[in-house]
Amino acid sequence: CSASTNKPVLTLFTKKPCPLCDEAKEVLEPYKRRFILQEVDITLPENSAWYDKYKYDIPVFHLNGKFLMKHRVDVQKFEDQLRKLELQSE
Repeated sequence: CSASTNKPVLTLFTKKPCPLCDEAKEVLEPYKRRFILQEVDITLPENSAWYDKYKYDIPVFHLNGKFLMKHRVDVQKFEDQLRKLELQSE
């Protein structure tokens, strides 16, 4: 089964503290076996470009490198995109 190697990557642009990010991670908890969560701390010097872009918008989510949503998790949108990617990788 190669499904585990082809899991979509969900990138979470975050900073500390971020109550909305924590809330978003809780909402995503039931799906966590279906994707790889990669967190990017926008306050780190190497992420300054993301900081400039998203400092007022976190949490921001990218799925496989493409912008998906910001501020709150849109579960319907997330599920649709996740399903699309899963079908592509089968």
